[in-house]
Amino acid sequence: MDAFFASVEEHDDPSLVGKPVVVGHDGPRGVVSTANYLARKYGVHSAQAIVTAHRLCPGLVVVEPHFSRYKEVSSQVHDIFHEYTDLVEPLSLDEAYLDVTTNKPGIELAVDIAREIKQKIKQKTGLTASAGVSYCKFLAKVASDYRKPDGLYTVHPERAIEFINGLKVEQFWGVGEKTAQHMHRIGVFTGQQLREQSLQRLTTHFGKMGKMFYDFARGIDNRPVVTEWVRKSIGCERTYVNDLTRPDDMLKELDALADELEARIARHPFKGKTLVLKVKFNDFRQTTHSITLNTVITRKEQMEPLVRQLLQEVDFQQRSVRLLGITVTNPMEEPMSHGPIQLYIQWPPFPESSDNES
Repeated sequence: MDAFFASVEEHDDPSLVGKPVVVGHDGPRGVVSTANYLARKYGVHSAQAIVTAHRLCPGLVVVEPHFSRYKEVSSQVHDIFHEYTDLVEPLSLDEAYLDVTTNKPGIELAVDIAREIKQKIKQKTGLTASAGVSYCKFLAKVASDYRKPDGLYTVHPERAIEFINGLKVEQFWGVGEKTAQHMHRIGVFTGQQLREQSLQRLTTHFGKMGKMFYDFARGIDNRPVVTEWVRKSIGCERTYVNDLTRPDDMLKELDALADELEARIARHPFKGKTLVLKVKFNDFRQTTHSITLNTVITRKEQMEPLVRQLLQEVDFQQRSVRLLGITVTNPMEEPMSHGPIQLYIQWPPFPESSDNES
């Protein structure tokens, strides 16, 4: 979906149309959840501080999130997906992979299914969606971002290498800001340059991810669509209006978070052996510390001594704390594989030539 949260708000409140809109809490510690495309032209983006967004974009409109409404619309969209296939792998409220190799209506061309789904989403919800069509998740995901908003782009197998050649490494799944900087330092800026690297060199620099980058640069991605999701972690965090400076105050807040986390684990039964403490400082830098037990962590009385121990490991360097969080992860059972998301359509079928729309 295109700027999903903001688009829902504009649909429900037409007075917002034509204005730069972000979804988030308009306060000193508020963070942008979603920015519409007009706001993005000013440099506003998700995970940015609301105060920064206001500075970049005069006249910015900040709307409080309505998550129950977003879930309602997401459910409507997923109902449309299931009209075509039950092989749907959701990752978030607004993204999903679909495998339509064999589809319920018996439509021959995958691009025609994508076009129909986009039209039905528009008719049912009033919102636009972008779709990418290809033979693997990596290319489908990149293609879905290629012509946003309201885009439809197909990467045909015969043109995959040509398409990959022209990509910036920042467009590859798994390449964040730090990884991109690392790639630039070793002279890799494009998909073509990435493919010119040996497997040994990539694994030396990027470990296990190096093999993935090596394959992606060659159009290889054998991850299947996974319809069942297994929880990998459960946690909670809180951003504070006033920075925390005293360890006693931090421990009180962590005590409250442990209460909340125990309740969440009870509501969503989860058996994890690792406790992670997250600390974000007033300069927006953050650190995490973790400890693993031989038994599962489900109760507050287990968490308290672990949290105290982890807090002692934090190097504050005279910095105050704006956010604290605790998470239980490392589940007992081996989780099923899971990947990122957009429209995924498996080869075959494809038309003789690429059918790309903007």
